Amino acid sequence: MITRPGQPASLADRDEPSPAPDEVVVDVTAAPITPLDLLCATGTSYFGVPATPYVPGVQGVGTVGGSAVWFPTTAGMGAGDGSMAARAAVRREDLVFLPDGADPVALAALGLSAVAAHRALTWRGELAPGETVIVLGCGAVGQAAIQLARLAGAGRVVAAARSAASRERARRAGADAVVGLDADFTEVAADADLLLDPLFGEPAAAAALALRPGGRWVNLGASAGEHCPITSSVLRSRSLRLSGYTNNELTRQQRADSIATIARHAVRGELVVDHETVPLADVTDAWTRQAGGTANGRIVLVP
Repeated sequence: MITRPGQPASLADRDEPSPAPDEVVVDVTAAPITPLDLLCATGTSYFGVPATPYVPGVQGVGTVGGSAVWFPTTAGMGAGDGSMAARAAVRREDLVFLPDGADPVALAALGLSAVAAHRALTWRGELAPGETVIVLGCGAVGQAAIQLARLAGAGRVVAAARSAASRERARRAGADAVVGLDADFTEVAADADLLLDPLFGEPAAAAALALRPGGRWVNLGASAGEHCPITSSVLRSRSLRLSGYTNNELTRQQRADSIATIARHAVRGELVVDHETVPLADVTDAWTRQAGGTANGRIVLVP
Protein backbone atom coordinates (compact mmCIF):
# COMPACT_ATOMS: atom_id res chain seq x y z
CA MET A 1 0.00 0.00 0.00
CA ILE A 2 1.15 3.54 -0.75
CA THR A 3 -0.20 5.66 2.08
CA ARG A 4 1.55 8.90 1.19
CA PRO A 5 3.43 10.06 -1.93
CA GLY A 6 7.17 9.74 -1.51
CA GLN A 7 6.95 6.92 1.02
CA PRO A 8 7.84 3.29 0.25
CA ALA A 9 5.08 0.74 -0.14
CA SER A 10 4.07 -1.08 3.03
CA LEU A 11 2.03 -4.15 3.87
CA ALA A 12 -1.58 -3.51 4.92
CA ASP A 13 -4.91 -5.25 5.08
CA ARG A 14 -7.29 -4.32 2.29
CA ASP A 15 -10.85 -5.30 1.50
CA GLU A 16 -11.30 -7.90 -1.22
CA PRO A 17 -11.62 -6.21 -4.62
CA SER A 18 -15.15 -5.65 -5.86
CA PRO A 19 -15.07 -6.01 -9.64
CA ALA A 20 -17.12 -3.73 -11.88
CA PRO A 21 -19.35 -5.39 -14.49
CA ASP A 22 -16.51 -5.27 -17.07
CA GLU A 23 -13.87 -6.58 -14.63
CA VAL A 24 -12.74 -9.94 -13.28
CA VAL A 25 -10.78 -10.79 -10.14
CA VAL A 26 -7.29 -12.11 -10.84
CA ASP A 27 -5.43 -14.27 -8.32
CA VAL A 28 -2.01 -12.62 -8.48
CA THR A 29 1.00 -14.93 -8.72
CA ALA A 30 3.72 -12.36 -9.55
CA ALA A 31 3.93 -8.56 -9.41
CA PRO A 32 7.12 -6.69 -10.43
CA ILE A 33 8.33 -3.44 -8.87
CA THR A 34 9.00 -1.29 -11.94
CA PRO A 35 10.49 2.17 -12.46
CA LEU A 36 7.00 3.40 -13.34
CA ASP A 37 5.64 2.14 -10.00
CA LEU A 38 8.43 3.95 -8.17
CA LEU A 39 7.96 7.16 -10.16
CA CYS A 40 4.18 7.30 -9.79
CA ALA A 41 4.45 6.76 -6.05
CA THR A 42 6.65 9.84 -5.68
CA GLY A 43 3.85 12.05 -6.97
CA THR A 44 6.24 13.70 -9.43
CA SER A 45 5.29 11.89 -12.63
CA TYR A 46 3.42 13.59 -15.47
CA PHE A 47 0.33 11.66 -14.32
CA GLY A 48 0.18 13.91 -11.27
CA VAL A 49 -0.09 13.10 -7.57
CA PRO A 50 -1.98 9.84 -7.05
CA ALA A 51 -4.88 9.64 -4.63
CA THR A 52 -3.80 7.71 -1.53
CA PRO A 53 -3.98 5.15 -0.14
CA TYR A 54 -3.70 2.86 -3.13
CA VAL A 55 -2.22 -0.52 -3.99
CA PRO A 56 0.71 -0.05 -6.43
CA GLY A 57 1.61 -2.31 -9.33
CA VAL A 58 1.07 -1.30 -12.95
CA GLN A 59 1.20 -4.91 -14.19
CA GLY A 60 1.21 -8.47 -13.00
CA VAL A 61 0.74 -12.12 -13.77
CA GLY A 62 -1.97 -14.27 -12.24
CA THR A 63 -4.72 -16.73 -12.92
CA VAL A 64 -8.37 -16.47 -13.89
CA GLY A 65 -10.40 -19.65 -13.82
CA GLY A 66 -7.20 -21.66 -13.71
CA SER A 67 -5.70 -19.97 -16.81
CA ALA A 68 -2.51 -17.94 -16.60
CA VAL A 69 -2.83 -14.28 -17.63
CA TRP A 70 -0.76 -11.12 -17.83
CA PHE A 71 -2.60 -7.92 -16.94
CA PRO A 72 -2.02 -4.15 -16.73
CA THR A 73 -3.52 -1.68 -14.23
CA THR A 74 -3.75 2.09 -13.91
CA ALA A 75 -2.36 2.14 -10.36
CA GLY A 76 -0.55 5.41 -9.65
CA MET A 77 -1.51 6.81 -13.04
CA GLY A 78 -5.25 6.98 -12.40
CA ALA A 79 -7.94 5.69 -10.10
CA GLY A 80 -7.82 2.11 -8.88
CA ASP A 81 -5.54 -0.39 -7.19
CA GLY A 82 -2.74 -2.39 -8.74
CA SER A 83 -1.12 -5.80 -8.78
CA MET A 84 0.81 -5.85 -5.48
CA ALA A 85 -1.90 -7.76 -3.65
CA ALA A 86 -3.25 -11.28 -3.37
CA ARG A 87 -6.06 -10.39 -5.78
CA ALA A 88 -6.70 -7.59 -8.24
CA ALA A 89 -9.76 -6.41 -10.16
CA VAL A 90 -8.84 -6.10 -13.84
CA ARG A 91 -10.79 -5.15 -16.94
CA ARG A 92 -11.63 -8.34 -18.79
CA GLU A 93 -10.57 -6.90 -22.15
CA ASP A 94 -7.08 -6.11 -20.78
CA LEU A 95 -6.24 -9.72 -19.94
CA VAL A 96 -3.62 -11.46 -22.07
CA PHE A 97 -3.76 -15.25 -21.77
CA LEU A 98 -0.34 -16.86 -21.56
CA PRO A 99 0.91 -20.06 -23.21
CA ASP A 100 1.42 -23.28 -21.31
CA GLY A 101 4.76 -23.42 -19.57
CA ALA A 102 5.07 -19.65 -19.00
CA ASP A 103 6.98 -18.89 -15.79
CA PRO A 104 4.91 -16.22 -14.00
CA VAL A 105 7.91 -14.65 -12.25
CA ALA A 106 10.06 -14.51 -15.40
CA LEU A 107 7.13 -13.11 -17.40
CA ALA A 108 6.39 -10.48 -14.74
CA ALA A 109 10.05 -9.40 -14.76
CA LEU A 110 9.90 -8.94 -18.54
CA GLY A 111 6.44 -7.37 -18.74
CA LEU A 112 6.11 -3.81 -19.94
CA SER A 113 9.88 -3.28 -20.05
CA ALA A 114 10.11 -5.95 -22.73
CA VAL A 115 7.03 -4.51 -24.45
CA ALA A 116 8.81 -1.14 -24.63
CA ALA A 117 11.96 -2.76 -26.04
CA HIS A 118 9.98 -4.79 -28.56
CA ARG A 119 7.86 -1.93 -29.88
CA ALA A 120 10.67 0.63 -29.82
CA LEU A 121 12.79 -1.69 -31.94
CA THR A 122 10.23 -3.04 -34.38
CA TRP A 123 7.39 -0.52 -34.56
CA ARG A 124 8.92 2.87 -33.84
CA GLY A 125 12.48 1.89 -34.80
CA GLU A 126 11.56 -0.15 -37.90
CA LEU A 127 14.43 -2.59 -37.34
CA ALA A 128 15.28 -4.57 -40.47
CA PRO A 129 17.28 -7.83 -40.68
CA GLY A 130 21.01 -7.31 -40.90
CA GLU A 131 21.04 -3.84 -39.33
CA THR A 132 23.34 -2.62 -36.57
CA VAL A 133 21.70 -1.55 -33.32
CA ILE A 134 23.15 0.44 -30.42
CA VAL A 135 21.45 -0.24 -27.07
CA LEU A 136 22.14 2.17 -24.20
CA GLY A 137 21.83 0.92 -20.64
CA CYS A 138 21.32 -2.64 -19.47
CA GLY A 139 18.41 -2.64 -17.08
CA ALA A 140 15.34 -4.68 -17.95
CA VAL A 141 14.67 -2.63 -21.11
CA GLY A 142 18.27 -2.89 -22.29
CA GLN A 143 18.57 -6.62 -21.61
CA ALA A 144 15.31 -7.31 -23.42
CA ALA A 145 16.29 -5.04 -26.31
CA ILE A 146 19.58 -6.86 -26.92
CA GLN A 147 17.85 -10.24 -27.09
CA LEU A 148 14.84 -9.01 -29.07
CA ALA A 149 17.09 -7.26 -31.60
CA ARG A 150 18.87 -10.55 -32.13
CA LEU A 151 15.59 -12.43 -32.48
CA ALA A 152 14.40 -9.84 -35.02
CA GLY A 153 17.46 -10.47 -37.18
CA ALA A 154 19.82 -7.63 -36.28
CA GLY A 155 23.22 -8.14 -37.83
CA ARG A 156 25.15 -6.58 -34.95
CA VAL A 157 24.19 -5.34 -31.48
CA VAL A 158 26.46 -2.93 -29.59
CA ALA A 159 25.54 -2.36 -25.94
CA ALA A 160 26.77 0.39 -23.65
CA ALA A 161 26.36 0.55 -19.89
CA ARG A 162 27.85 2.45 -16.98
CA SER A 163 28.78 -0.23 -14.44
CA ALA A 164 30.86 -3.39 -14.82
CA ALA A 165 27.88 -5.44 -13.59
CA SER A 166 25.62 -3.93 -16.24
CA ARG A 167 28.19 -4.58 -18.95
CA GLU A 168 28.39 -8.21 -17.86
CA ARG A 169 24.59 -8.46 -18.11
CA ALA A 170 24.84 -7.11 -21.66
CA ARG A 171 27.39 -9.78 -22.58
CA ARG A 172 25.17 -12.51 -21.16
CA ALA A 173 22.24 -11.07 -23.11
CA GLY A 174 24.18 -11.64 -26.31
CA ALA A 175 25.58 -8.26 -27.37
CA ASP A 176 28.34 -8.47 -29.99
CA ALA A 177 30.29 -5.63 -28.41
CA VAL A 178 29.94 -4.09 -24.95
CA VAL A 179 31.44 -0.73 -23.96
CA GLY A 180 31.15 1.93 -21.28
CA LEU A 181 28.96 4.96 -21.73
CA ASP A 182 32.08 7.08 -22.20
CA ALA A 183 33.20 5.08 -25.26
CA ASP A 184 33.84 6.54 -28.68
CA PHE A 185 30.81 5.10 -30.43
CA THR A 186 32.13 6.13 -33.84
CA GLU A 187 34.85 3.49 -33.36
CA VAL A 188 32.75 0.61 -32.01
CA ALA A 189 29.47 1.19 -33.88
CA ALA A 190 30.25 3.26 -36.96
CA ASP A 191 27.33 3.71 -39.35
CA ALA A 192 24.83 2.09 -36.99
CA ASP A 193 21.27 2.02 -38.26
CA LEU A 194 19.30 2.30 -35.02
CA LEU A 195 19.91 3.75 -31.55
CA LEU A 196 17.67 2.46 -28.75
CA ASP A 197 17.97 5.04 -26.01
CA PRO A 198 16.42 4.75 -22.53
CA LEU A 199 19.02 7.20 -21.13
CA PHE A 200 19.07 10.47 -23.13
CA GLY A 201 21.61 13.02 -21.81
CA GLU A 202 25.28 12.92 -22.77
CA PRO A 203 25.41 9.16 -23.55
CA ALA A 204 22.71 9.51 -26.20
CA ALA A 205 24.39 12.50 -27.78
CA ALA A 206 27.66 10.56 -28.04
CA ALA A 207 25.98 7.45 -29.46
CA ALA A 208 24.01 9.45 -32.04
CA LEU A 209 27.29 10.51 -33.64
CA ALA A 210 27.79 6.91 -34.76
CA LEU A 211 24.50 6.70 -36.67
CA ARG A 212 24.67 6.54 -40.43
CA PRO A 213 22.98 9.24 -42.55
CA GLY A 214 19.24 8.66 -42.17
CA GLY A 215 19.78 6.63 -39.01
CA ARG A 216 16.97 6.23 -36.49
CA TRP A 217 17.17 7.26 -32.83
CA VAL A 218 14.35 6.10 -30.55
CA ASN A 219 14.22 7.65 -27.09
CA LEU A 220 12.19 5.92 -24.41
CA GLY A 221 13.59 7.35 -21.19
CA ALA A 222 15.79 9.94 -19.54
CA SER A 223 17.62 8.20 -16.72
CA ALA A 224 20.85 10.03 -17.69
CA GLY A 225 19.20 13.44 -17.85
CA GLU A 226 16.24 15.37 -19.23
CA HIS A 227 18.47 17.40 -21.54
CA CYS A 228 20.70 16.10 -24.31
CA PRO A 229 23.63 18.11 -25.77
CA ILE A 230 22.98 17.22 -29.39
CA THR A 231 23.33 19.98 -31.95
CA SER A 232 20.96 20.90 -34.71
CA SER A 233 23.79 20.57 -37.22
CA VAL A 234 24.31 16.89 -36.30
CA LEU A 235 20.61 16.12 -36.70
CA ARG A 236 20.28 18.03 -39.99
CA SER A 237 23.58 17.12 -41.65
CA ARG A 238 22.87 13.42 -41.21
CA SER A 239 19.09 13.59 -41.63
CA LEU A 240 18.72 11.67 -38.38
CA ARG A 241 15.22 10.56 -37.38
CA LEU A 242 14.66 11.19 -33.67
CA SER A 243 11.46 9.68 -32.26
CA GLY A 244 9.97 9.47 -28.80
CA TYR A 245 8.35 6.30 -27.52
CA THR A 246 5.94 5.48 -24.69
CA ASN A 247 3.94 2.34 -23.99
CA ASN A 248 0.96 4.60 -23.32
CA GLU A 249 0.69 5.19 -27.06
CA LEU A 250 0.03 1.53 -27.80
CA THR A 251 -3.41 0.20 -28.55
CA ARG A 252 -4.68 -2.62 -26.39
CA GLN A 253 -4.12 -5.01 -29.31
CA GLN A 254 -0.54 -3.85 -29.91
CA ARG A 255 0.27 -4.36 -26.24
CA ALA A 256 -1.35 -7.80 -26.21
CA ASP A 257 0.51 -8.83 -29.37
CA SER A 258 3.83 -7.80 -27.83
CA ILE A 259 3.11 -9.69 -24.60
CA ALA A 260 2.24 -12.77 -26.67
CA THR A 261 5.53 -12.47 -28.58
CA ILE A 262 7.50 -11.97 -25.37
CA ALA A 263 5.80 -14.93 -23.68
CA ARG A 264 6.51 -17.16 -26.67
CA HIS A 265 10.22 -16.29 -26.63
CA ALA A 266 10.38 -16.66 -22.84
CA VAL A 267 8.82 -20.14 -22.93
CA ARG A 268 11.41 -21.14 -25.54
CA GLY A 269 14.22 -19.90 -23.30
CA GLU A 270 15.14 -17.14 -25.76
CA LEU A 271 14.29 -14.13 -23.59
CA VAL A 272 14.98 -13.43 -19.91
CA VAL A 273 16.01 -10.48 -17.74
CA ASP A 274 17.80 -10.56 -14.40
CA HIS A 275 15.33 -10.69 -11.54
CA GLU A 276 14.88 -11.79 -7.97
CA THR A 277 11.82 -13.14 -6.18
CA VAL A 278 10.69 -11.59 -2.90
CA PRO A 279 7.66 -12.45 -0.73
CA LEU A 280 4.91 -9.83 -0.81
CA ALA A 281 5.24 -9.60 2.98
CA ASP A 282 8.71 -8.03 2.50
CA VAL A 283 7.48 -5.32 0.14
CA THR A 284 8.90 -2.36 2.07
CA ASP A 285 12.47 -3.63 1.99
CA ALA A 286 12.08 -4.76 -1.62
CA TRP A 287 10.69 -1.37 -2.65
CA THR A 288 13.56 0.45 -0.94
CA ARG A 289 16.19 -1.75 -2.57
CA GLN A 290 14.64 -1.43 -6.04
CA ALA A 291 14.44 2.35 -5.67
CA GLY A 292 18.01 2.52 -4.39
CA GLY A 293 19.46 0.41 -7.18
CA THR A 294 20.76 -2.33 -4.88
CA ALA A 295 18.46 -5.13 -6.08
CA ASN A 296 19.73 -8.03 -8.17
CA GLY A 297 17.72 -7.01 -11.21
CA ARG A 298 13.95 -6.54 -11.32
CA ILE A 299 12.28 -7.50 -8.04
CA VAL A 300 9.14 -9.59 -8.46
CA LEU A 301 6.78 -9.95 -5.51
CA VAL A 302 5.04 -13.28 -4.96
CA PRO A 303 2.33 -14.29 -2.46
